Amino acid sequence: TPLQLRTVDSLDEAATAEAQQRDNGATRAFSNVQIKTSDGRCLFVDKLSGDFRANLTPIQVAACGSTDGQGWDVITAGKHITGNNVMLIVSTLTQACFNFDPRRQAGNQVLLFSCGGRADGSGEVTNSQLFAFNGSAGPLALKPQNQDGSCLVVKGNVIDIATCNEGDANQSFTFGGAAASTGGNNTTNAVSSGSNGNNGSAAQSTSTCPRTTRTVTVAPAQSSGNAQAQSSTTATAAQTTVSASATGNGGGAGAGTSGIPTVNPTDPVPVSRAGGTLQPTAVAEAQQRDATATRAFSSVSIRAPNGQCLFIDPTAGDFRENLIPISLVTCSGSPNEKWDVITQGKHNKPNPSQPAALVVSALTQGCISFDGRRQAGDTVTLFSCGGRADGSGETDTSQLFPFIGQTSFAFAPLSENNKTCILPGNGRLDSGPCPTDGSQLFSIF
Repeated sequence: TPLQLRTVDSLDEAATAEAQQRDNGATRAFSNVQIKTSDGRCLFVDKLSGDFRANLTPIQVAACGSTDGQGWDVITAGKHITGNNVMLIVSTLTQACFNFDPRRQAGNQVLLFSCGGRADGSGEVTNSQLFAFNGSAGPLALKPQNQDGSCLVVKGNVIDIATCNEGDANQSFTFGGAAASTGGNNTTNAVSSGSNGNNGSAAQSTSTCPRTTRTVTVAPAQSSGNAQAQSSTTATAAQTTVSASATGNGGGAGAGTSGIPTVNPTDPVPVSRAGGTLQPTAVAEAQQRDATATRAFSSVSIRAPNGQCLFIDPTAGDFRENLIPISLVTCSGSPNEKWDVITQGKHNKPNPSQPAALVVSALTQGCISFDGRRQAGDTVTLFSCGGRADGSGETDTSQLFPFIGQTSFAFAPLSENNKTCILPGNGRLDSGPCPTDGSQLFSIF
């Protein structure tokens, strides 16, 4: 099937803005990701391939990265969705939803349409846009809720509908890597699927992050203060290095990564902050792995809203591996980029009315921590989980972030009552007022 021709030369911008409104309050399991077919191609939309409001646009298939419009959000809660175990699939370019309409002519039944099902954007919820979803990145079938036994299928270069067949590879889709910025209605950057791995592994793993060169810089380090909680564990094995393109100063969060250890040091090596030299005994006491904890994700990478990955240098903090800046680097899959998401444990007592998670470095066992008392630009660091520098702390709400199991969520410390968020800064994580446009969302993959 050839790619369908554009049907309009331009959009009616006012009508489109009314019809295709982004739900900024929605919960996104994935944000601005590619949807890949079994043969490795990507779904995309051409915003001029439908009507004057960007409705009725076909969902097309092309080589990944070869077109605009390859970014998609997966929404699990919001103003256009109700029920459990369902999702909306929304174009980040147009903000229109996947829609299956069996009343339309065969071969033209799967299109993008205004979320809620009304052409002018006034709709609320329609089951023609709800698809079965169990939280997985796939491979999975896309099954519309308005026709049992039917699945989306790749037919040539477009998406169509067919009777579900588990053996048909053309009915298999995966939410995958970062989509390129499209300049559309949503500027939120990518998220990918969550996957489990071996905690604290020193072996490098692969990543679907875009391979672009970025420079990492950090604010000058401060040796004072006792930021929020984070825990770390001592690792074994000889030091190896990663080869990312980065430079740094002061806090050492960036420091040329060709010399940054990819395992947790067990020798008294130089460190950037207080003490000057790592004290392995003090580290072992301060950064203890909680072996009893419940981990929603283990040894995953986390992509910041700007598309870079969170990275730590275990020698960039103090003698106990506290106050380590969290760098933003091009994703490489190194052990320095691996994190656990803990929903229950000795530093996270469950609260059913306010579910939350710790984000813990799988390399050092330190927790991502916010401390508004610290100097501007240095309010977000890794710190011993529980909030006490020596590891004796129990629970610190400045290390807990609202979390209900999704793979895309804001780092909004409970201590700040959703007013302050952890956000990308100058080469490292920083803090600021919480946005509401999706640019505060971090993504697990």
